[in-house]
Amino acid sequence: MSLGNLLLEKGLLTPAQLDEVRRRQRLAGGSLAESVVALGLLRREALQAVLEEPPLAPDTVDATGLEPQFLLSFVLRALYVLGIETIPAVSDALKLPTSVLTEIFEQAKKRQLLEVLGQSREHASILRYALSAAGRERALEALKQCHYVGPVPVTLREYQSQVGKQSVAHERLSAAHLADSFRDLVLPRDLLDRVGPAVNSGKAILLYGGSGNGKTSVADCIGRSFLQAVWIPYAIFVDGQIIKVFDPGVHEEVSDARRAATPKGTLFRGAREPDPRWVLCHRPVVMTGGELDLAMLDLRYDSGANFYEAPAHIKATGGAFIIDDFGRQRMRAQDLVNRWILPLELRHDYLTLSTGQKIQLPFDELVVFSTNFPPEELMDEAGLRRIQYKLHVAPPSTEDYVAIFKRVCAAYDLSLSPDVLSYLLEDFHPSTGTPLAGFHPKFIVEHVVARCSFESVPTELTVERVRDALRNLVIGDLPELD
Repeated sequence: MSLGNLLLEKGLLTPAQLDEVRRRQRLAGGSLAESVVALGLLRREALQAVLEEPPLAPDTVDATGLEPQFLLSFVLRALYVLGIETIPAVSDALKLPTSVLTEIFEQAKKRQLLEVLGQSREHASILRYALSAAGRERALEALKQCHYVGPVPVTLREYQSQVGKQSVAHERLSAAHLADSFRDLVLPRDLLDRVGPAVNSGKAILLYGGSGNGKTSVADCIGRSFLQAVWIPYAIFVDGQIIKVFDPGVHEEVSDARRAATPKGTLFRGAREPDPRWVLCHRPVVMTGGELDLAMLDLRYDSGANFYEAPAHIKATGGAFIIDDFGRQRMRAQDLVNRWILPLELRHDYLTLSTGQKIQLPFDELVVFSTNFPPEELMDEAGLRRIQYKLHVAPPSTEDYVAIFKRVCAAYDLSLSPDVLSYLLEDFHPSTGTPLAGFHPKFIVEHVVARCSFESVPTELTVERVRDALRNLVIGDLPELD
């Protein structure tokens, strides 16, 4: 469900007002939320309360949006595989509230799929259950259909609604916060001034320029600059299929999620607890490089277990998807751009099930391309037009080069002598024609440290040791010192 439809459903906008909002959005651009506030239809605080509302826990089977028969088979399969016996244990494993499970267990008992074993040893008020012969048969049949056992999936409609509320386009970074996020990098001020609007737009960004000047570091800082948290479902249910989304290797859970999830606004005071089938996470950041190919942008089907794993760009929903070394993938850059021309514009992607059926999933994330190839060599005019922010990461100025060198030396507790700087700036670079690059200082210092460690001597930056390090940087002999 889109944000506009959500506001309609909550009675916060009328259909006529939503039409007005969408007309303004088409003319002025930006997010729908910005147009709602600009037209004075909702106060920013009231809208923020909607955006920050967590997905609420269902209290009945109907409230899950899932078919009762699907849930019954799901629970029986879990009982068979996990060997658990009580409703609280099932609730913990499947992330379903006990009120929903109580309803499911009652249905299972009526159908003679469960038997009551007696009271729990820990709590006399908690009953223990076991599958009957008919229940085991039903569980085995469910296991043939799908081996997934874990948190119950959420519906596609719930997923779309939550993604719309926590869209990356709703993130607003101030100049001060962005400067703090980039404090470890030495960059031209004008680059930071351009990064801010690009990030706040939520639209695709292209970082381009020579190798070794910090494009990857800039991309990573962009991803790590987000302030807001997002709710990620363990799995979603689409057209009869389960797709795993939450990935501990990608999604970093926010500590004390229950407290952090409390809405800051007042519209939903007294709301139910957040749905435990969702995990409150920092906005995800996924970085890929030369290993990326078109097959990795579709669902991964486990034919033995009969469920799907979401591709990396879907796991990045609500955050940033960074394509490093763009142009060096196992596919033509133009093919990737062609694959994403519509998703970048429409904010959703079409993925293919093993049956050949297409499904539509949100594609709401900040896509960052980073390349040292000239952009016009990688894509045609149509592709370039759809990447609205193109930021050139230039080689450092002499002043910035010196600043970077001093920072690197400070990190290694080394001093940077005028002789070393003079050799580099007045001799090495002019005589060899090697342009200044942001990675040079760290490269040089690391090689000097390695040599001193090998020789078991105190680490010190000398012109001789710097020259030795530079022999690993350029091909050919270096000019002799005067």
